Amino acid sequence: MQDIHHILKTYWGYAHFRPLQEDIIRSVLAGEDTLALLPTGGGKSVCFQVPALAMEGLCLVITPLIALMKDQVEQLNKRGISALAVYSGMNRREIDIALDNCVYGDVKFLYLSPERLLTELFQERVKRMRVNLIAVDEAHCISQWGYDFRPPYLQLAELREVLPKVPVIALTATATAQVKQDIQEKLAFPKPNVFQKSFARANLSYSCLDTEDKANRLLEILQRMPGQSIVYVRSRRQTVEVAKFLQSRRISAAAYHAGLKFEMRNAAQQSWIDDKVRVIVATNAFGMGIDKPDVRLVVHLDLPESLEAYYQEAGRAGRDEKYAYAVILNGPNDVAELQRKVQEAHPSIEYIRRVYQCLANYYQLAVGSGLMSSFDFDLADFAKNYKLQPLEVHHTIKRLETEGYLQLNEGYYMPSRLMLLLDNLALYEFQLANPDHDQFIRIILRIYGGEAFTNYVKLSERRLAKQLNMPEQEVRRKLEYLHKLQVIAYEPQHDSPQLVFTKPREDANGLPLDTKQLAALRERALLQAKEMGRYVTTSNRCRTQLLLEYFGEVTDDRCRICDYCLAERKKEREGAEQETLRVKVLTLVKAQACLPKELVQQFEPKHAETVTSLVRELVDVGRLKYKESGKLEAAE
Repeated sequence: MQDIHHILKTYWGYAHFRPLQEDIIRSVLAGEDTLALLPTGGGKSVCFQVPALAMEGLCLVITPLIALMKDQVEQLNKRGISALAVYSGMNRREIDIALDNCVYGDVKFLYLSPERLLTELFQERVKRMRVNLIAVDEAHCISQWGYDFRPPYLQLAELREVLPKVPVIALTATATAQVKQDIQEKLAFPKPNVFQKSFARANLSYSCLDTEDKANRLLEILQRMPGQSIVYVRSRRQTVEVAKFLQSRRISAAAYHAGLKFEMRNAAQQSWIDDKVRVIVATNAFGMGIDKPDVRLVVHLDLPESLEAYYQEAGRAGRDEKYAYAVILNGPNDVAELQRKVQEAHPSIEYIRRVYQCLANYYQLAVGSGLMSSFDFDLADFAKNYKLQPLEVHHTIKRLETEGYLQLNEGYYMPSRLMLLLDNLALYEFQLANPDHDQFIRIILRIYGGEAFTNYVKLSERRLAKQLNMPEQEVRRKLEYLHKLQVIAYEPQHDSPQLVFTKPREDANGLPLDTKQLAALRERALLQAKEMGRYVTTSNRCRTQLLLEYFGEVTDDRCRICDYCLAERKKEREGAEQETLRVKVLTLVKAQACLPKELVQQFEPKHAETVTSLVRELVDVGRLKYKESGKLEAAE
């Protein structure tokens, strides 16, 4: 077993672990099932990546977030660590090759989404993999009482039966006491084993500001607080409108939402990361996996659906541990509007069945077919085809997700890929028999080399077009033709959302929906919205105390930097200052009777109003009195 400090220094360049990281890692290395709760930006990935590297074998990483999965695989590969991922949008051959590499190659990390766990393809291979650790990221998804419950996570219990001696590390940034217990039960921990860093963020100032003019209040905040900022809004339309408003006020801003094409999303994100744009205005599709430590401000123009979601999003500020701000702008009807939106997000059973049937028709799936089939999904086109409302469709798909029938993955970029299906000799014979394609194939071989015979390689149609001096469209046509002839396997790039049927297609009329669970999820969502409303409308408690209390961490210590604590500190300072002025007023008048005007002139101009007020107060309580001359003197 390798030294964990040596691994940390070699691959990450750090001499020391962050608080709690080493304790978690040593628990994993001791073979203990471990639940790690670290706040957003707290270094969760190191807690499973370091022990996995210290042991022989491969680490399975279960995560529902494809963008995060792809990002971590890329980061590990850049560090010289072999990592692969399996997710929707890959064809069966690609998945087959990836899993074979995990069996026979030197792969250290295999990332996959939870719905892949029980597929025959994976089940066949995992028994032959030398698995040293199962890492369950976003572990709160396994609990129906948690934020963003996902039924495929329940399949982890069956994975544990296949790999009974392999330890599990479950990781999350947010979990109530009930969710922590549920995670450990669902993952069959033999005994409780939780490592939890306090949910308190000593450098993050939380504020809730009531306003009827959010746009100008936002502008005022941005003008007062410099630095890189994120503004969260609920709808895609708002991202564009708010970004344009800020631009018109000479604040550099960019819009980001899942409906934008990859090039536009990536350009906006990269400009913000590189500090070329100060403000990114986004839906909650933004932020996962983006490790930007110097965000100084996160503003929510709309209320998040839960305190769990808010804590994660607000936590993207101040990861460098320098002072940062998290602000909610609360409109007069926002709390009631949140409750209404949560109600809307839980459609009727009849409507759920109708949308499910329309999806089956849309993709032409027969009853019993479609298991793990993945399709590009255009919400607007689908809704238009079947005369449905896009927002209602979106909510319905979310409910079908919680029932385990579908998985909707937001749009992510997958570049074009290519693999040569013929061996060297057969390919040479094809080139001799088809001279029109000879140069085309030779260029492919020159650019992508022998790896294209054994693995899918990333392909640039633009680069091929330049090399061949032909239009890019002609290159695509040739690639598609060679694909049809089964000379190559060609997968064009896409960045569309992916809809995955995680169960064989059912008859919609008899779709066995769990009405009790759907009702329970609705009630839980309403309760979470109520707690969110309580947080923003409470004006007599420390914000950090309110958040900690929600997560089961009760403390009497105030954070001293939230809006409430700052207001209390201001009152304390003003009270102390007033007492000093009060003593000085009494001392001066006792020394010599004087007119109020003469008394006020003996203080700094900024204290004139306060001194005048104090004089009235001292006269009212009988500690000063007026002489007939109008002068003030001390009372007997």
